[in-house]
Formats: sequence, structure tokens, C-alpha cells
Amino acid sequence: MSEPSVVSAVDAAEPTTASALPEKTTLDIVEIMAILPHRYPFLLIDRVIEMERKKSIVAIKNVTANEPHFTGHFPDYPIMPAVLQVEAMAQAGGALLLTEIPDRDNKLMVFAGIENAKFRRPVVPGDQLRIEVTVLNWRSTAVKLSGRATVDGVLACEATIMCMLVPRGGKKAGAQ
Repeated sequence: MSEPSVVSAVDAAEPTTASALPEKTTLDIVEIMAILPHRYPFLLIDRVIEMERKKSIVAIKNVTANEPHFTGHFPDYPIMPAVLQVEAMAQAGGALLLTEIPDRDNKLMVFAGIENAKFRRPVVPGDQLRIEVTVLNWRSTAVKLSGRATVDGVLACEATIMCMLVPRGGKKAGAQ
């Protein structure tokens, strides 16, 4: 049995005229915050420098000494926790994919799995993490992504990430 083709609501509503506006290929921090629900201290991407709709994204994370995890990880040798590097990859993927969701204010992209995570070098304050994420498989409620993060061209980490789109919880209607 073959799997059904996935077409997003955005695909169905796309104009077919040649006069359509060019696709956005970069995002600044304000635009990222309009897409992702994450906020300090957990927003882990600072800028998107390349984006190919539904296919790939390249984001930047400037690693700074004043980030709260460095006070305990580790006091005399600050290293960005590996799980936060994977989270930064997932957030970059979320910035790419949530742009395709018309009602993203009512949805969250959450982890469903992580495979083949490998950490090659420590990421320390002063580093700039270049995060490259490619879509491997995309369905209407789930996605599989391949992520790589480099510092000065040297691989720091890589992982395959699975995420699901779920309804956003929150306060019940009428509750104040």
C-alpha cells in the first residue's frame, strides 16, 4: 500500500501566477521569534542565513559566555551542552517548517526522536555555530530532519531528528 502524498494548505493556496513575491531566504531574530515559541534562555538560534522552502535551512547560533547553562556546565571549562546543540538544530528545522503552517500559533513542533547523534568537538563561548538542517521526510504532522552543526568549518555535532506537530496546550477558553 503506498503512502498518500502530503500537500500542505499552503501548497493548495499558492498563487500560480509569475508575479508571486520572491521567497524569503533569511530571517532576523525578530522574524524568528514570530515563528518559534521559544524565548530566552531557550531560544537557541540567532539568525537564518539561508532557507530553501520545505527543503533546507542554515542558521547561526552565537555562543556567549553569559548563557545560563555555562555557570554549571562546567564552571572552569564552559562547554555548550550537547543536548542544546541538538535543540538548536531542531529549532532551525522548526523555523523552516512552521513557516508552512498557517495556524502555527495553535501548534507546537516537538521532538519525537533523535538518532545517530554524534558530538565531535566541544562548543565553547566565543564560537559561532553554523547549523545546517535538511528535510529527509515530511508529512502533515511529522518530519524527519538531518542536522549538522559546525564551528569554523569543523563538524561539532550531527544528528537525525524526528519531530511531530501537536496542538498547543495552554489556558482553557474562558479561564483568566
